[in-house]
Amino acid sequence: MAQRYALEALNNTLQDLRGNGNDMGGVVVLLAGDFRQTLPVVEKRHVKVLTLTTNMRVALQGDVSAGQFAKQLLEIGNGKIRADPANGLISIPDSFCNVVKSVEELKNSVFPNIQTHFKDHTWLCERAILAPKKREREYYQSTNTTTASWRN
Repeated sequence: MAQRYALEALNNTLQDLRGNGNDMGGVVVLLAGDFRQTLPVVEKRHVKVLTLTTNMRVALQGDVSAGQFAKQLLEIGNGKIRADPANGLISIPDSFCNVVKSVEELKNSVFPNIQTHFKDHTWLCERAILAPKKREREYYQSTNTTTASWRN
C-alpha cells in the first residue's frame, strides 16, 4: 500500500516534468493491487458503511463474458475456490483465461496482425500484455519476431 504523499509526489513530479497541469501530468497511470485491502477512510466519529454491489463496467457494457470473469475473480479473491491439500494451489477454471504455450502465441493472440494495425491507436489501446516484472518484459521484447515499428 502506498501512502498518499507518494502519489502526490508522483503527481507533482509528472506535472513538472511534462509541463502539464492535468492529473499525473496528463499520462495514464496504472495502479494495481487488491483494492479490497484498501483501508477505510474514517472521518472523526461518524462512520457510514457503503457496500458496492454492482460491477458498473459489466453492467454498463452488458458483456456476459466480462461478468463471468468478474464473478470468477471474486470467487478466487474471496477464497471460494478450494486449494489442493497436497500442494496448496488452486485450480483456475478453464473458462477463466486463455492458456498459451509460448510467448509468440501470447503476442499473436493479443496483437493479431500487428503488421497491419500498428498505426491504429484505437486498436492498440484495446490491447496490453502486463508483465509483472522487468525480467518478463525484457523477455517478451527479446522474443519479438514481428516488426519493431509498434514498440515505443
